[in-house]
Amino acid sequence: MKKLKHLLTFTAGVFLSSLVYFLAIYPNRPEDREHETLLHEMGEAFGTLGVWALVIIYGRTLVKLAIGQGGLAQRLVPDEYDVSAIPPFSTLLNVLNRTHVYVGVAAIAVIVLHIAMVGLHADILFFPAVLALVLWQGVFGFFLTWRFSPEELKKAAYVVHAQFFTGIMIGIFSVFGHLLLED
Repeated sequence: MKKLKHLLTFTAGVFLSSLVYFLAIYPNRPEDREHETLLHEMGEAFGTLGVWALVIIYGRTLVKLAIGQGGLAQRLVPDEYDVSAIPPFSTLLNVLNRTHVYVGVAAIAVIVLHIAMVGLHADILFFPAVLALVLWQGVFGFFLTWRFSPEELKKAAYVVHAQFFTGIMIGIFSVFGHLLLED
């Protein structure tokens, strides 16, 4: 429960600091010029695909927690409930595990395409931070799958890539950033 407490504390801290920044910049936020171009509309579609790819990636983590895989899950799911024996959950997790790398690469690609077609909006700090965090996850995920990575690098990459904190920041920063662009 201690890890869950740290995770919730971190989430609350990121949310509150993001809210403070949001409220500080909101009155003077930069205007988002509405682009009715094909490129902009395609960028919006890539953004939607990126959201769904991230839902699949982080949904995998939630499924793993739900069926009791991992240290945090063993504290949340009592031993008498073996959800992993239920075929739909184990089948779903097998599919998610096999496709995780491909969905991750696709997520990075469509998010970068979304940013390239819609614009980075570097004047709103949430967006460069999201881009950096997505690339951060991609780089360390690459080191996990690259066959020439030394074992020490793979161990360090796993610790960095497998944590939930980056996903929490990506989600919170993306929501607040897009709220600043809405009317």
